[in-house]
Amino acid sequence: MFPILFSPVEIGSILIKNRLAMAPMNLLPPSSLCDSKGRLTKRAIDFYVERAKGGVGAIITSVFKVENKIEPLTLGDSVLWPIFRPDNLSIWGELIDLVHAFDTKIFIQFSAGAGRVIYGNLIDAGFIPVSASAVPAFWRPTVTCRPLSVNEIEQIVEAFAHAAEMAATIGIDGIEIHGHEGYLIDQFMTALWNKRTDEYGGDLDGRLRFPMEIIKAIKNVTGKNYPIIFRFSVKHLIDDGFGGEKGRDIKESIEIAKKLERAGVDALDLDAGCYESLYWAHPPVYQPHGCTIEFVAKIKKVVNVPIIVAGKLDEPDLAARVIQEGKADVISLGRALLADPYWPKKVLEGKIEDIRPCIGCHEGCLYRPRSKCRHLSCAVNPLCGREKLFRISKTRNPKKILIVGGGPAGMEAARVAALRGHRIILCEKTSMLGGHLIEAGAPNFKQDVKKLLSWYLRQLNRLPVEIRYNTEVDVNYIEKEEPDIVVVATGSSPLIPLTNYVKGGPKIVSCCDLLSGKENAGNSVVIVGGGLEGCETALWLAGQGKKVTIVEIESEILWKDIHAANRQMLIKLLSSAGVAILTKTTIREIKPDCVVVETKSLYGEKVIYCDTIAFAVGMKPNDMLYHILIDKGKYKVYMIGDCKKPRKILDAILEGFIVGCHI
Repeated sequence: MFPILFSPVEIGSILIKNRLAMAPMNLLPPSSLCDSKGRLTKRAIDFYVERAKGGVGAIITSVFKVENKIEPLTLGDSVLWPIFRPDNLSIWGELIDLVHAFDTKIFIQFSAGAGRVIYGNLIDAGFIPVSASAVPAFWRPTVTCRPLSVNEIEQIVEAFAHAAEMAATIGIDGIEIHGHEGYLIDQFMTALWNKRTDEYGGDLDGRLRFPMEIIKAIKNVTGKNYPIIFRFSVKHLIDDGFGGEKGRDIKESIEIAKKLERAGVDALDLDAGCYESLYWAHPPVYQPHGCTIEFVAKIKKVVNVPIIVAGKLDEPDLAARVIQEGKADVISLGRALLADPYWPKKVLEGKIEDIRPCIGCHEGCLYRPRSKCRHLSCAVNPLCGREKLFRISKTRNPKKILIVGGGPAGMEAARVAALRGHRIILCEKTSMLGGHLIEAGAPNFKQDVKKLLSWYLRQLNRLPVEIRYNTEVDVNYIEKEEPDIVVVATGSSPLIPLTNYVKGGPKIVSCCDLLSGKENAGNSVVIVGGGLEGCETALWLAGQGKKVTIVEIESEILWKDIHAANRQMLIKLLSSAGVAILTKTTIREIKPDCVVVETKSLYGEKVIYCDTIAFAVGMKPNDMLYHILIDKGKYKVYMIGDCKKPRKILDAILEGFIVGCHI
């Protein structure tokens, strides 16, 4: 359908079979696909090989440090960044051979380190971050970074050369230099962070001296024909607090691109953003697809080397149009290949509707690995990062399975169990499948969640799954059906405290009911609860022209269980939409035309006139059926999803998948 995506492209001396590359995504040890010494694991091989099987033309690996002495990113006995180590080359050799067997090229991304954006917990443990200059650390602004000495810079350059020589020797097809997102090399390149007065600071040539020396050192040991890709952000997009931006702009990026090309770089891998604007570097669900294209297209006009572009390009027609219009040469797919490693193959075969969409949540790929010490995975694809741990294999003993509840957990269990050959009856008490996916996908900025629901409906309609709508299941119903196994996926219901309800006063509803269309809001809405549900509902209502106030008991909104990129962008959108936010605030009294709130931050009471109060204060599990069945002791019963404990899409799909695999 999109032949231009499958035309070959050259990067230096390497011919890549198509215009699709796997973007580098961090495999931070010890919680992901590298071990506690920072070495690649066999589990990581399975992860990358699955993407090669899926048809991607090139894989750019996770970022690997070239040394760990000058910036020793170590906590206890664990190395916190992957390291390209001589004692791990045999694993790399196996990865290279397997990826090459599928005619996929492999590039390794090398980094000088984190610098000012090093993790706060490491600084808390006593580590002094380094940088180009004495600038504040991002996560601990009261801590000042130590400027690298010239001798240390030279050692890092030498380490790049040594690592590059090893990479070329074992057969890695090329190197990508990690110069973006405000990490250490970028700190040298950017005047905002580089205040040096020696040869590594000052004008643009001085600030580029460090990366230029790295490029030269690599070429000296690998030869001029060994491909080097350089990745950098063409705009930092940092809010300067006065309605403008600071950091790198397009004009300077054009000059950088020209200089890198003259230095011998064979391709440029371009995106936008940094830690201060993380929602550009890691676009959440709220960002439009192709959000960086117009920035990158300006660089494409001034250089001759291939341009690789990243930024939510997982819609095949958009990806093809970018190449067709000459705005870039290669499409870099990151989370799209976590959600569906067979994205390229499905596009090639015209099976666009079978592509499982990324929902931009950052849960499995970034938040849980960094915050919960979980392996890298994906909210919508439990096999991601577990490629050999589970297998959807045909059962030798087909059973009749009754699944109660058609939310994400129930749909996933039905899908997987049906693929294995079981007879599935999926009962849903309403007229629609989807559960809380229906509300989650309602806002116009959550269309990727809506796509996920559409994907589930298509998959289930193609499988031998008997779906019974408008069906309330109780014990009598189950006894009549006589299933071998019952899977309870009855979901959760919103909590609505009604102790202060006033007859004839503001309408009291849940945010779930507003999003699902069961209830309508008036023109002035108070939302109780500043978590993800409350904030997204507030933004959605504000987009309809309603006056919205969020009341949150904690000291900040979105204070837990959300990735920084999603939080940053949602807060910015709420501010732009004019949503009022009251933190450290509780409702004291509901009156006929208003609510009285008590706020610690304002030291007293405040009256908010409104016609609607919408609650987003949590969910309660619908677990009654499960406990009744357990008490009877007659059936083999599984409980999955929110009816076990209200959580997130990732948890529901994972539990549905595991049960579907093993029953």
